[in-house]
Amino acid sequence: MQFGRYYEEFEVGAVYKHWPGKTVTEYDDHLFCLLTMNHHPLHMDVNYAENTTDFGKNVVVGNYIYSLLLGMSVPDVSGKAIANLEIESLRHVKPTFHGDTIYGETEVLDKTPSKSKDDRGVVYVETRGYKQDGTVVCIFRRKVMVPKQSYGEARGGEQPGRPEPVSN
Repeated sequence: MQFGRYYEEFEVGAVYKHWPGKTVTEYDDHLFCLLTMNHHPLHMDVNYAENTTDFGKNVVVGNYIYSLLLGMSVPDVSGKAIANLEIESLRHVKPTFHGDTIYGETEVLDKTPSKSKDDRGVVYVETRGYKQDGTVVCIFRRKVMVPKQSYGEARGGEQPGRPEPVSN
């Protein structure tokens, strides 16, 4: 199974549907909030959320949803990346709640060969995340530097650095 793509394999207009989706649990949300020191009661306090917000329940922290979508896109988009260059935009369109399942897809908007090195290029993509009912919750655009095939071949091919088993 391929992990990521070489520059030559990206086509402008292509859409990669990331699989599988991920059901977001209360545990996921709380752990991410604690790891990132985001203790806003909208995410952590049921009483607060039920009694003082328009949502009436806890909302999953948006940066977890962004991170989840970014991770989902790695096998299709950035698995061979040399560098993530830029997050151009990030929009949280609708809220996500505990128990929602997130799916993602990424569209290739543009690609540009590197001006300084002929073994790589920059791919410009938009990733959209949506819930089980199709409601879009998060959209972000980014630029990723990816290798050309010549770069990969010069560094060991599809699985660079993978050792071979040694018989004893």
